[in-house]
Amino acid sequence: MSARPQKHSLTLRGHRTSVSLEAAFWDAFRAIAAERGQTLNQLATEIDAGRDGEVGLASAIRVFILSHFRR
Repeated sequence: MSARPQKHSLTLRGHRTSVSLEAAFWDAFRAIAAERGQTLNQLATEIDAGRDGEVGLASAIRVFILSHFRR
């Protein structure tokens, strides 16, 4: 598994954006979305709405994933 980030496009509230995450984070992100019955775009929009404006979306997603698996 590569530690190099992979860039994927997401759509948040009708706007396309690119997010770079390592493969392990993409796998975990997809698993969480599936568990919750959401698309990646829906989950990313939820994370985006709750993040501090100073925090990048990729970082917010990583912290969300970590928090999810720590509970």
